[in-house]
Amino acid sequence: MFKIGEFSKLVQVPIPTLRYYDQVGLLKPVEVDGSTGYRYYAASQLPRLHRILALRGLGFSLEQIATVLAEGLTPEQMRGMLRLRHAQINQQLAEAQSQLVEVEVRLQQIEQEEQLSTYDVILKQVEPLLVALVRSILPNHSGCGPLFNEVYQALGPHAGKALGPKPGEDGQTLVLWYDTEFKETDVDGAAAFILRCHVPDSGRMHVYELPATMMATTVHHGSYNTIGAAHEAVIKWIEAKGLVWDKWETADGDAFGARIESYLTDPAEEPDPARWETEVAIRLAVKQ
Repeated sequence: MFKIGEFSKLVQVPIPTLRYYDQVGLLKPVEVDGSTGYRYYAASQLPRLHRILALRGLGFSLEQIATVLAEGLTPEQMRGMLRLRHAQINQQLAEAQSQLVEVEVRLQQIEQEEQLSTYDVILKQVEPLLVALVRSILPNHSGCGPLFNEVYQALGPHAGKALGPKPGEDGQTLVLWYDTEFKETDVDGAAAFILRCHVPDSGRMHVYELPATMMATTVHHGSYNTIGAAHEAVIKWIEAKGLVWDKWETADGDAFGARIESYLTDPAEEPDPARWETEVAIRLAVKQ
């Protein structure tokens, strides 16, 4: 048996807490010396204490813990409850990390409001683009990754001859955004590869020829987390020039988003986000 101080060190639970558990009947010592009042605990009480501490970590009150222990709790049930709580905490951490990134981006935007824009926006005549793309409603703006894999797999045996210029050996990639207003979720976007030649459609992958057009463009240097600043800079430039931006349309009447992101750097070849380059371009409406 262990005196309360020894037991406290063994289980790393403060003595006042053990005394309180005794007081409320949650974990009573196996023996109390009648003359000294010393409390003694046994190793056989460790499983019960472990369950008490685990249930406390799950947010149970002491009254609820007493009820659960009285009804009996198998080791498998305990493991299941802890696994569920583990998954919940991981989800909370992921959400908190996402919120932290968003706060940092907003803070950076506010700090830059009084500074001159570092983006050099230019007018650019874009020649016709032959693209293979997969369009989908995405959970957020960073959800395009799987779509690129889907396009590449759909190209199959045609990939070697059809993929456009670099970066990387897998061709030039870009994203088209279709929404006419900013949305944080359920974003309408398409992942695309520029092609050298026509290939047949396959599954959700379709091939389109986007006609030549005039676009306002700039180059974003750095992580994709802050690329919104580049879009904002181009939009402000368009408005300042009294111009209007509008969706792309093919000769067959298929409509596409006005905004595209062309990835000039392959993250697989350049692991440092600070060195990534992405061209942000917005299509200008054709004057009637």
